[in-house]
Amino acid sequence: MKKILTLTTLLSLSTLFSSTTQAADYIIDTQGAHAFVNFKISHLGFSWVTGRFNTFDGTFSYDAEKPNEASIVVNLDTTSFDSNHALRDKHIKDAKYLNVEKYPTAKFQSTSITDKGNGKLAVKGNLTLHGVTKEIMIDAEKIGEGKDPWGGYRAGFSGTTSIKLSDYGIKQPGPDSTHAELELHVEGIRK
Repeated sequence: MKKILTLTTLLSLSTLFSSTTQAADYIIDTQGAHAFVNFKISHLGFSWVTGRFNTFDGTFSYDAEKPNEASIVVNLDTTSFDSNHALRDKHIKDAKYLNVEKYPTAKFQSTSITDKGNGKLAVKGNLTLHGVTKEIMIDAEKIGEGKDPWGGYRAGFSGTTSIKLSDYGIKQPGPDSTHAELELHVEGIRK
């Protein structure tokens, strides 16, 4: 009986003092405007039209000791497309381009994350946009993590990717507008 009790005690202590860590779960802080999904697209080859999607949400899981096990999900409201020009926004949202009435949401869900060292990450995942799902790669970077002034804990990342509009069945708005450049800034609050 004494041997069984000792073995049980040792197993309990080893579990208690185990050095394995578990990824923390975060909610993307869109309420405090600490996260952004921005875009830019060529305007006739002369300059850029820039803007953002104003409404989105998401979560991510991250452990600095095991960045390859991280994951992220972002849900995007395509009706919130905003290029700071109401007439252009209405035009881009209509059936000819984004068709937000038929496709009011887009979603990105990671499938793998590769630690490239020095805070750099390669985030592979599926982007569903305009009713089409394609794999994309986001070049990401960890900005930082730590306690915030309100007693919480935060982690932040940024990333960029380029998507070919025709891959998603979206008509080009101009002859040089074949791709949209996406820029993501994500700050999460640990749950």
